[in-house]
Amino acid sequence: MSKPADRPDVFQLPAEAPMAAPVIDRRVAARRVREARDRLTSTGATRPAFDRELLRQYAQTRISASYVVMLLVVATGLLFGFWMQPVPAVAWTLGMFCIHAVIMRNCSRFLAEPDSLTATRIWRTRFVLLDLLYGLCWTAILIHPTGPDMTSNTVMMFLMLLVVAVSSMLAASLPIAALVATAPVTTAIAVNFALSHTFDNYVLALLALAAEGYFALLARRLHSTTRDTLEARAEKDALIGELEQAKAISDEARHRAESANVAKSRFLAQMSHELRTPLNAILGFSEVMKSEIFGEHVVPTYKEYSADIHNSGVHLLNLINEILDLSRIEAGRYELNEEAVSLVHVVADCHHLLKLRASNRGITIYEVFERSMPRIWGDERATRQIVLNLLSNSIKFTPRGGEIWLKVGWTASGGQYLSVRDTGSGIPADEIPIVLASFGQGSNSIKSAEQGAGLGLPIAKSLVDMHGGTFTLKSKLRIGTEVIVTFPPERVMSALAPTAEEPSPPLQPEPTDEKRPARNKPIMSAGTGLGT
Repeated sequence: MSKPADRPDVFQLPAEAPMAAPVIDRRVAARRVREARDRLTSTGATRPAFDRELLRQYAQTRISASYVVMLLVVATGLLFGFWMQPVPAVAWTLGMFCIHAVIMRNCSRFLAEPDSLTATRIWRTRFVLLDLLYGLCWTAILIHPTGPDMTSNTVMMFLMLLVVAVSSMLAASLPIAALVATAPVTTAIAVNFALSHTFDNYVLALLALAAEGYFALLARRLHSTTRDTLEARAEKDALIGELEQAKAISDEARHRAESANVAKSRFLAQMSHELRTPLNAILGFSEVMKSEIFGEHVVPTYKEYSADIHNSGVHLLNLINEILDLSRIEAGRYELNEEAVSLVHVVADCHHLLKLRASNRGITIYEVFERSMPRIWGDERATRQIVLNLLSNSIKFTPRGGEIWLKVGWTASGGQYLSVRDTGSGIPADEIPIVLASFGQGSNSIKSAEQGAGLGLPIAKSLVDMHGGTFTLKSKLRIGTEVIVTFPPERVMSALAPTAEEPSPPLQPEPTDEKRPARNKPIMSAGTGLGT
């Protein structure tokens, strides 16, 4: 009994990583050039697109908070109407409404205009000047002397903080506008408190300056947060654009590859007919000449030449068949003719076919088969080709006097496996992905006298994948190579249990009355020897 093989690992070809570095370098260089261009064309420390977006947010914030500002102006006008003459308070309120209306008008015009670098600079300057006028107007009412008592100073301090807080929040997207709107108010209040020459007023003046610094820092932090959000969104949009562009390029490359693959398949299909027609004649006539059917050659060397021509023709025919099989597999046109196949019988037949070649090289082949194994559902021709390719490679790269083991048995999951192990020269670990690739050859195969096209293992691996199995190649230098092919449990045809037959119903229903005749008496007594 052979030991069940573990589930093998499929070796994947290494990805082509050398092209990744130039792509990253080009991307970094393009980003640096874009950032340098943005710094030269920007009005601040951000990109021109960010300047426009920040001004847009500033205008939208001022418009959305329009009623809040109007409410603050009305409340302040009413408050100061009780402390001083009502006429100046009403005039100040109307002036603030006019300035506020001008700001709202300009914000609406800015949002309606198209994007432009020159227009962005003009609108930035205009908004700063309007906020400066807005702050000076607030200064005119807050520095009005209301009285020397502590209550008046507290009210003035409260109004100053409220105005500075509202202005800082509204102009957070434009820090310079927030500064010019709040600095005149804070400076005027601090100077007014300092001119009183009292300790309490000095403390209030310092608090006013500290509050101005705090709100200026808060506005700067809000501006930085907004800018970082815009940068992250821009990077995300740029990444999405690059992904869409890469996807478009990939789809185009895939379409070109599919077209090239179809053209290749058509070319190979046409060339196979064109090559096989003269090749059949070469094989037939060279075999006639080699066998000396019409008489012996006058020169014995001609017989050797005929044998060489025939062997070369056979090699070329096998190569054409392998290339056509690989092209059909890669194009997805290789169809499996599935039927019940005995894996043990297929391996034994392949061993019988290649036994003479192995004996000529002095190689001994051992068979280790588990008995009474059920059949598998697969393509017999493909399975036979898998075994022939693996066994031919083992015979080719095993030195004279070597050994080859053929094993067929059960896997741990309930499937069946085939193992071909030899005592050849082995394959280096870094060359295993190469030999599994199409037309790939290792260093040992290049040095070997019997060089091939490098299609045996790739074809076998592709056929195994089409059956849903796994392909494992294990090798060590100067020790040998083992190839394990497994078929999944779904392809093992287990015997089904017989079904229980139910009794057939009676042809006629039995009568239910009490006068029915007895079944144990014959209907006619003639010839039975039974009397009544």
